[in-house]
Amino acid sequence: MLLKMRTKNLFILLTALLMVGIFLVESTEAFLSPEDERELGEGFFMSIRSHYEFADYPYLVQYINDLGTHLGRQIEVPYFPLRFYVIKEDSINAFAAPAGHVFIFSGLIRAMDTADELASVVAHELGHVSARHLASRIERSKKIGMATMAGVLAAILAGGKAAGALVTGSIAAGIQAELGYSREDERHADQLGFKYTHGSGFDPGGMVSALKKIQSERWYGSGEIPPYLLTHPGAPERMAATEALLQGYKKMPDTDKAKELRSRFPMFHTMVIALCHDKEDATREFKKRLLADPESSMAHYGLGLVLEREGFMNESLDHFKIALRKDPDSIPVMFSLGRAYQTNGQYDNSISILNKALDLSPKDKEIMDLLALSLQNLELYSQAAKIYERLTFLPPVKDRVYYNLGLVYGRQGELGLAHYNLGIYFTKLRMREKALFHFNKAREFAGSKPALRKKIDEALMDLKRF
Repeated sequence: MLLKMRTKNLFILLTALLMVGIFLVESTEAFLSPEDERELGEGFFMSIRSHYEFADYPYLVQYINDLGTHLGRQIEVPYFPLRFYVIKEDSINAFAAPAGHVFIFSGLIRAMDTADELASVVAHELGHVSARHLASRIERSKKIGMATMAGVLAAILAGGKAAGALVTGSIAAGIQAELGYSREDERHADQLGFKYTHGSGFDPGGMVSALKKIQSERWYGSGEIPPYLLTHPGAPERMAATEALLQGYKKMPDTDKAKELRSRFPMFHTMVIALCHDKEDATREFKKRLLADPESSMAHYGLGLVLEREGFMNESLDHFKIALRKDPDSIPVMFSLGRAYQTNGQYDNSISILNKALDLSPKDKEIMDLLALSLQNLELYSQAAKIYERLTFLPPVKDRVYYNLGLVYGRQGELGLAHYNLGIYFTKLRMREKALFHFNKAREFAGSKPALRKKIDEALMDLKRF
């Protein structure tokens, strides 16, 4: 027994020393330049976007970016701005692309039960980003051009149905083994991910339970190995190493942000199931939950989202109302209810619920945008204009804000401001001739308004740059 304990302690000590060593050793390998990595990252992003659909529901996108950004604050040297995407695909995978792009498949998110599990997976991908593992491997594999390289990387990391379409040519196929992550890369990313998860107030043990769930997926359905296990090798060793680290782990006090992200996770998880997966499957899931708990606000909200996808607006409204009654301060539920009212042409009801949401969350741009649109539909143009103007000072600004602002100013007879905002809209779309037309018209109607004339002149100068 004593020998067994000593052996175990020795294993833990050696594992810890190995991990510390990897943290301290400076990499002597050549890296791709940041400029080349940015170019590659853009090509990679375009390859993925051409083969997969991204989730675009505002509160879903907001959550994954809030979580990723919170974890990313632990990175000592942030080489690139971090951007996070949810791919609408019932597949178990996640990967970091060049230049700070991080992609998580909705199937993997659905398999996670807690924010800590998801945070551990995202933190692992951030480990690849901060260590620049891909940059190192690409530097050693400069055999093809950037565009082809982007497609090959996308095929390796995404796997699944798009892999064959993304890999082009025998040369590209021949270097796949050189570009994939090694077990050493995975160990290094796990060590960094452990550090980022712990420093952010989450439980690093989430990686062990997450890997167990990912491995268990192999034995369900088709029995195929989840793509995550193919692109992230050495899962059993990774779990053992993480468990060794956890032996001496002292949990940090929960941070306020970690508490908030944990509290928002059930809503995020519900949105992923309802909006990213098969409608019939999602419907069965939420009806099953309602059988177990007829008062479940998340089950009613999820079913409402699915019914909205199918166009059953009255039925979705009923479920949103129940969800809001159970969770009266939920901004996402208020947004969904307001949008459903608006789709149904019930603009007064939409304005009522959105004003309540704005009282609770005065800087919520999604609520403001939806409220302005409802006011616009009721021809309350002056009120709508005030909200759209406020939105132009809250970046990033959606292109359609300028379009709608142009319309509501036009309805009020403010033609200088109307054409100016339409000019901005077409500038954003890079439609130079249309933008120039509206800016010139704006100058005609600006009259004796020096501030507006100055803004128009500045916009025209910007237009000349492309």
